Amino acid sequence: MMQKILIVTGLSGAGMTTSLKILEDMGYETIDGVPLTLIGQLVGKATPLAIGVDIRTRGFGVHQLMDELDQIKASPDIDLSLVFLDCDDEIIERRYVETRHRHPLADDRPLADGIRHERQILAPLRERSDLVIDTTDMAIKDCKRILQGQYALNDKKPLTIFVTSFSYKKGIPREADLVFDVRFLRNPYYDQSLRALTGEDDKVGEYVSKDEGFESFFENLVHLLHPLLPRYSAEGKSYLTIAIGCTGGQHRSVYVAKKLKAWLKEIGENVQLQHRELTKSSH
Repeated sequence: MMQKILIVTGLSGAGMTTSLKILEDMGYETIDGVPLTLIGQLVGKATPLAIGVDIRTRGFGVHQLMDELDQIKASPDIDLSLVFLDCDDEIIERRYVETRHRHPLADDRPLADGIRHERQILAPLRERSDLVIDTTDMAIKDCKRILQGQYALNDKKPLTIFVTSFSYKKGIPREADLVFDVRFLRNPYYDQSLRALTGEDDKVGEYVSKDEGFESFFENLVHLLHPLLPRYSAEGKSYLTIAIGCTGGQHRSVYVAKKLKAWLKEIGENVQLQHRELTKSSH
């Protein structure tokens, strides 16, 4: 039986403690701050492990850690993944200011400089990682959803598809695997009778679906996705995020995401739906 090992690393303040707690709840034995020289001694047991390693770890060095990972991966009985936690510098700085904690690289320099320096040091690890989780705008439940989707311990992990609508004004969802822009459809916002409604309302759905370009777009969308989904599963991917965006994230993207979820359920896929810019979400 292969031992599953996750090495969790990333920027200080990006959420390692929270991520390790989530993994512990998922059934992993979690260890934080193990000296690099001792990691190899944890290998070879049946227990799934999640090991936290960051700039504060005794003996930490990017190249030393990568050498250690190479040695572990050489074992045929080890399923090893490297998870990197990232976050915008401004958000990390705010977290340190709010908690009044000291950044490990900011003893003799401004906080912002310490964060930038750490990012530079860790860049090779980010490039090598199997999964990057950007926690900038991420709620704990979303981090949990991603970790469970990728690293659940059950043997059978069917593909879970997460569909989200969003506003381009507020940025593309960082966790998105596939992004589709529906701003070419006519906008209900300019109809005074529809402006206060959302894509979850029937009147908005009727308005969007009557656009002369909608039917062909949606047909092409599902024809694109249909053969891709089993390929993602065959490659071992257990989680796929599809993001549908429009200008305000209230009307067109909401309706298209809702319709896409219905189609995915119809063909038997495990699918969840969220409208990022709306206060209510559907599952």
